[in-house]
Order: sequence, then structure tokens, then C-alpha cells
Amino acid sequence: MTDHSHSHSHAADHEHEHSHPTGFKGFLYGIFVPHSHDAADSIDDAMEANSAGIRALKISLVLMLATTVAQAVVVAFSGSVALLADTIHNFSDALTAVPLWIAFVLSRRAATRRYTYGFNRAEDLAGLFIVLMIALSAVIAAWEAIDRMINPRSMENVGWVIAAGIIGFLGNEAVAVYRIRVGRKIGSAALVADGVHARTDGFTSLAVVAGAIGVLLGFPLADPIVGLLISVMIAVLLIGTIRSVGRRLMDGIEPELVDRVKHALEHAAEVESVQRVRLRWVGHRLRGDAVVRTAQMDLAHADLVAEEAEAAAKRHVPKVDEITIRVTASAPHLERR
Repeated sequence: MTDHSHSHSHAADHEHEHSHPTGFKGFLYGIFVPHSHDAADSIDDAMEANSAGIRALKISLVLMLATTVAQAVVVAFSGSVALLADTIHNFSDALTAVPLWIAFVLSRRAATRRYTYGFNRAEDLAGLFIVLMIALSAVIAAWEAIDRMINPRSMENVGWVIAAGIIGFLGNEAVAVYRIRVGRKIGSAALVADGVHARTDGFTSLAVVAGAIGVLLGFPLADPIVGLLISVMIAVLLIGTIRSVGRRLMDGIEPELVDRVKHALEHAAEVESVQRVRLRWVGHRLRGDAVVRTAQMDLAHADLVAEEAEAAAKRHVPKVDEITIRVTASAPHLERR
């Protein structure tokens, strides 16, 4: 009866925590604020996770550079200054993978006397940099759109411009899907944010297509108007990415992960109750501590309880690298740290 109640409570908390917008707003939320409901979706080994992250950055960087080269070829045929600017923009965005790449490499380094917890926090700093780059992209796109409204310019070789916009969208979307999928798998908020960055850039390129079609239909202001609308949409939906990266920087944690660790500890051998569980992300790995209560016993037995509880937590949540278990006994004089 107790287990059933616990399961029901956990399901209700999970459902409450993950209620998202519905309708068109929910559709946009799902596109720009990707989220995984499965906390078990993970790579167990920290080094394997780092390798997967670096591999994702390498492949996506090559894809983005190939997209940029393809757009540059179209620029040579179309002579479009606006398209040239978009090509340069995509090239600069491809380079945002570099600081995240550096962060993944740094996370492989062993802890030092100065950085006793290692260097995994570099990944969170890279995520903050990516958020700033997304915001800057929205501002620049809005500025160019407003300038185009004030100072209209004719668009030539519209067909080539449409082709380049489609190339930009497909390249960015391929990179976005790949980065977001790997980021969710290894638990990297920064890599997911970089995927969102690529996705917003892809929709910016698609806006070029919409604007060009408007020009073909005899509405020259369609290009800057669509560009401005996309900039506003990116700025509004950027809030979700800021929340995700900011939560990591503030040691925020998904409640379902805490519930899973608590559940594991409650079912460890000779643990009577769990008094506290604390977790935090360090890069894409988890660290934390917990206090459990057990029956009266000697200190050696308490050590065995702590080891079993720690092993149980790591089995249930593979992203946990370290968790310190403090054991308290029913008798107030017995305590193990």
C-alpha cells in the first residue's frame, strides 16, 4: 500500500512539474525549448559522455561549414548583399561550437588543488555564452530588418536567394536536431542550448525565403517584416533557454531526479527512511549528498549501509558521479559521516 502511494505521488509531482503550454504556443515551445521527460535517457560513463559531446560538436561544425560554403556559392551567383550577410552570420554562429568544444575538453582534466571539483562548470559558462550569442543574433536581425524598412533596397536573383535560404534552413535544422538529441542524451544543457541556437538561425534563414516569396508577389516590404517577426519570436522563446541554462548555474535540479535518488535510497538494505537528498549538476554530471536513517548498529555496519545506499543511487541514476551518504541511527549517539 505504501509503495503504491509513493508511486502515485511521484507520478502526480512529475505531471505537475512538466505541464507545458498547449496549442500553437505549445508547438513553438516544443520547437525552441526541447525537453526530455525521461530522466533515464543517459550515457552512464562520464568519459563516454564527454566523447559523445565532442563528436557531436565536430560533426555539427562540419555540417555548418558545409552549409556556409554552399550559401557562399549562391551568393556568388546572386550578388545579394543581404544573403552575404546571412552567410557570414551562419559562419559566425558555427564558431559558437568552439567554446563548448573547449569546455568538453576541459572537463576531461583531473581536479587540481585550486579547482578541487574539476572543470565541468566550464560547460555551464559556455552555455551562458551561447545564450548571449542567441540574444545578440536576435538584436542584429531586428536591426537589419528595421534598417531595411527605413532604407528599402531591391532584391535581385530572387530564385537564388530562395535556394540559399532553404539551404541555410536545412543545414541549421540538421545541426539543431543532432545537437539537441546528443545534449539530451548526455544531460548537457549547454549543448541543447547550442542546438536551439542553430534552430533559431534556421528559422531566420527560412524567413529569407518567406520574404523573397513576398517580393515575387509584389510586396517588397515582406522581407524586412518577416525578419522582424522572426527576431521577436526568437527573443520571446529565448526565455526558455535562458531558464534552462540559468537553472544549471543556480544549482537547480529536476525534481524527478531527486525523487529517483530518494526512491533508490529508501529501498537500499537496512535504510529506514531518507531525511534529505540534495543534487546539483556540474556540467552534464550529477553530484550530491543525502542523509538516511537506519536501525541502531555499530559504526562498521553503518559504513556498509552507506556504501550500499550510494551504490543504489548510482544504479538508479547513472549520471550521478558522486553522492556522499550520511547515516544516522535511531540512537542519537550514533552517527556516521
